[in-house]
Amino acid sequence: MKYLLLILLLALVFFMLGVKRARPPQRRTPAPPPPPPAAMGPQAMVSCAHCGLHLPASEALPGRGGQFCSAAHRAAFEAAHGPR
Repeated sequence: MKYLLLILLLALVFFMLGVKRARPPQRRTPAPPPPPPAAMGPQAMVSCAHCGLHLPASEALPGRGGQFCSAAHRAAFEAAHGPR
């Protein structure tokens, strides 16, 4: 009986070694880098009439007295300079 147990144990060890050898090694390749964002052409820059911050013209808010970086700066500038 103990020889049968020894044979089964050896068979299990050889089976496990055979399974490990049969499997190809797993290589982790790094993911390809994401594509670069679509290049936009140069944009015209304007400065806020209230604080002087430079920002793209497409993001600026127009108002009386120039371009502004936010609605709060537009309101502050228009309140300080009065109606025209």
